[in-house]
Amino acid sequence: MLKQLSFFVLLFAGLIINAQTAHNTLSLLPDYIQHTAEKGSFRIAANGITAKIVVDPDDWKGVIRAANDLGDDVRKVTDVASPIIADVKLVPGAIIIGTIGKSKLIDQLINGGKLNVDAIKNKWESFVIQTVGDNLVIAGSDKRGTIYGIYDVSEKIGVSPWYYWADAPVKKSTNLYVKAGRYLQESPKVKYRGIFINDESPSFSGWSNKHFGGINSKVYTHIFELLLRLKANYLWPAMWGNAFNEDDPMSPVLADEYGIVMGTSHHEPMMRSQKEYTKRKDGIGPWDYVTNAENLKKFWTEGLERNKNYDNIITMSMRGDGDGDVAMGKGDDAENIKTLKQVVADQREIIRKVYGKDPAEVPQLWAIFTEVQRYYDAGMNVPDDVTLLFCDNNWGYIRRTAPVNELKRKGGMGLYYHIDMNGGPWNDRWINTTTVPKLHEQFSLAYKSGIDRIWIVNVGDLKPKEMPIDFIMRYAWNPDAISADQTSDYMTDWATGIFGKEHAAEIAELVSRYSKYNLMRKPEVQDPNIFSFVNYHEAERVQKQWQDLTAKAEALEKKIPKEALDAYYQLVLYPVKASAGVAEIYLAAGRNNLYAKQGRVSANEYANRARELFELDKKLSARYNDFIAGGKWKNMMSDVHLGYQKWSMPKENSLPPLNEVTPLASPSLGVAVEGSTDAWPGTAELPQFDVLDKQRYYIDIFNRGKGQLKFTAKANKPWIRLSATKGTIETEQRIYVDINWEKAPEGRGGGLIEINQNNTKVPVVINTLKKATPAGKTDYYGGFSGEFSIPANKFSLKTAGDNAEWIVLPGLGRAEACMGIYPTTAQSSTPEKAPRLEYQIFLPESGSTTVLLGILPTQDINPGRGLRIAVSIDNGDPVILDARKGYHDEFKEYTAENLNRSKNLKPLPDFGYNYALISRGKPRRTEVFDNQRWLDAALDVKKAGIHTLKIYMIDPEVVLERIIVNPNDKYPSYLGAPERN
Repeated sequence: MLKQLSFFVLLFAGLIINAQTAHNTLSLLPDYIQHTAEKGSFRIAANGITAKIVVDPDDWKGVIRAANDLGDDVRKVTDVASPIIADVKLVPGAIIIGTIGKSKLIDQLINGGKLNVDAIKNKWESFVIQTVGDNLVIAGSDKRGTIYGIYDVSEKIGVSPWYYWADAPVKKSTNLYVKAGRYLQESPKVKYRGIFINDESPSFSGWSNKHFGGINSKVYTHIFELLLRLKANYLWPAMWGNAFNEDDPMSPVLADEYGIVMGTSHHEPMMRSQKEYTKRKDGIGPWDYVTNAENLKKFWTEGLERNKNYDNIITMSMRGDGDGDVAMGKGDDAENIKTLKQVVADQREIIRKVYGKDPAEVPQLWAIFTEVQRYYDAGMNVPDDVTLLFCDNNWGYIRRTAPVNELKRKGGMGLYYHIDMNGGPWNDRWINTTTVPKLHEQFSLAYKSGIDRIWIVNVGDLKPKEMPIDFIMRYAWNPDAISADQTSDYMTDWATGIFGKEHAAEIAELVSRYSKYNLMRKPEVQDPNIFSFVNYHEAERVQKQWQDLTAKAEALEKKIPKEALDAYYQLVLYPVKASAGVAEIYLAAGRNNLYAKQGRVSANEYANRARELFELDKKLSARYNDFIAGGKWKNMMSDVHLGYQKWSMPKENSLPPLNEVTPLASPSLGVAVEGSTDAWPGTAELPQFDVLDKQRYYIDIFNRGKGQLKFTAKANKPWIRLSATKGTIETEQRIYVDINWEKAPEGRGGGLIEINQNNTKVPVVINTLKKATPAGKTDYYGGFSGEFSIPANKFSLKTAGDNAEWIVLPGLGRAEACMGIYPTTAQSSTPEKAPRLEYQIFLPESGSTTVLLGILPTQDINPGRGLRIAVSIDNGDPVILDARKGYHDEFKEYTAENLNRSKNLKPLPDFGYNYALISRGKPRRTEVFDNQRWLDAALDVKKAGIHTLKIYMIDPEVVLERIIVNPNDKYPSYLGAPERN
């Protein structure tokens, strides 16, 4: 008997282990749904018959409602609904759903020894799904635990959480079985996981008004359901002229029934929306606690009295009216800190009176947003049971990791994060510009440091941010379950969950790429002068990336099943084509501006191209708003996204400035060359050719006038090769120049190409360098002709440190990958003990060499310690760099006054030389907008030849994206010289 019992214990344990370890990145549980029966499996549906669903009528209303959803989800999949029975009697062959201690059904099974819930009882939001005899049991530790278990089954039978919000097609099947076993979902690692509907006008509000008559409970119940299907639990409601609790009094009632924890935004204290104040402003008086405390306390008390019976997290303290900086009394920081301390103390007393218990028993948060970070750094704090809600820089980089002295805080720490922004430093609203690798890097950094009580994400209109919402909510349940090298797996799993396996890899690639390209240069901060049109073929490369992506998305649309086309347009085709269109508009405008300056008639073609794309943008938005899903998303794609001149949204879409060129009356020769924005007659010069890189450069020959222009091109040296030596053109022709290195002279050489049209001659100077190249088989970067780049992940050697190592972060940054540190909680190091990366480089000259390290714009996340990285050449002494160099101080933290007041802030380092790669002061150019910070170091090179460039971790949060050696401002670009080795 003992041996037999031991066997069953091991078998039972094996089933649980399988349930906890065998999963894709969308779920911590294995795919327990089968389409053929096996021994012991439970039948949900087969042969037109579906299992009954039994739920205790006295269970939570949200549980009963979700059980009904499951019954209808079975219908969606099989065309036959599962009947719902409200009873306390167990029904053979049925799905039994209930909450421990709330459901007599579940308690019967527990008391009868048929269901063991020791692993989840009294736990937060945990559940078990188990075959018990001829029943399938879904038992939750609490209300949401049960609901999550229900929706876990829904998703696995084929109903995506996005079936409503993205029209994700249901995966049809006639036979559904649950594999025999016990599937245990442990509690989430992040306790509160939710979204903030914000910046909702004109799109979300326009859509809601059209279809629901306003932003009311009819809208919110769809949001509640989405959150629960994603196993999320928390919501900040829309607040741009909207009041969740007053616009529709059923909204808070239904939120509580569904099981959603409600809050108010970072600047709306005590469960009162800003609109509730503004419409009473005449009666309440100014939003100033120094002069109007009693009226504000009364206002807050009424809000808590109204909402005290619901599940809430109360926002504490206050900001300026309308989310402005705090300005009360004298308005300086010292006065504001003093006042806010009193605000919090009085708010706690209101909580005590309204709830009739210790405020420590009521969930609260203090949002350390914008200027409030200064107050925290200066020593302001709140009671230990209040959650400290740290924030990002509004563009997706967290401003603080968890301070060590707060790790034992009873209220814990949370994060308010933006994937949508309306405000400084600039709007980022219209389309998704966030990649999963970036989200993983930032949320992992927060979580590993101890920020795990609340994750609340500003998602704007919700659409079109579906993919990042999905990732963050799933990742929040257990961040340890998805590693940095699994982000591409997540993308494929996400695409599979919505579109099926057949095209999942292609869709994952399309969505990954468009969001990556948008992150490289977000649409609202586009400018015609960002990318170079004359150096490194940069603009052409960017344009080709977008055009290739668009072609793939359009080709794939033809293969997508009819039932998935609406989802494909929303999630893939529209964001790809519309993003590509915006990018190409600015590229066309930039080329138009340049060519007009050069006098090229073809400038007009690029002006026309920009106008065509502008019209295409309108058509793409119209298709989204008017036609997909039968007009379901009318008004949802209404954000103005073209023509930004300042951070805020323009009144209407507009084109960047375009120029028209009037051709001369007769043909007239013009010449432009690679590497210069100038045009000639005159003497032109191409960049240097060298034997190592074997460059090929272009000469553009163009017509400034009407009619045909005949030209000849002739080199004065036989080793200078031309792709064409004559031509007849209406507008322009590009010819290429390269060198026959076998015949070229040793050392430095020179030559001339002469472009002729009648009596007009344009000489083009050629300079060459033919020297011995490095011997041996060592792979290296570098060359004879100046600037070169090294992708961070293309190291020659990686050496671990005492307590950390460099790891590849796939998909992160502008290119293939970045290099980051594992673990990010490692202690700071010194160069001799630090993890190290090495790169072999060739430098043709001795003396001072400039190295630029391109890092992600990590914030001053641990100001008392610093943010550093080190670099050296060969055995030279490492140069330790302050990785905040170039930091954009959006919130004016680092003023002399604040530095004197703060306990831990340190002055920012000098910006240093303004390399063309940095272009500080030019329109739309900061480290935030570029998503890149450049750190420069001058290193002494003893002699020409092969050298070892070494990069050392000093602090673990710095992420290295690219290295540029000897930046050459003569040939400026945005991305730097492309990789060559």
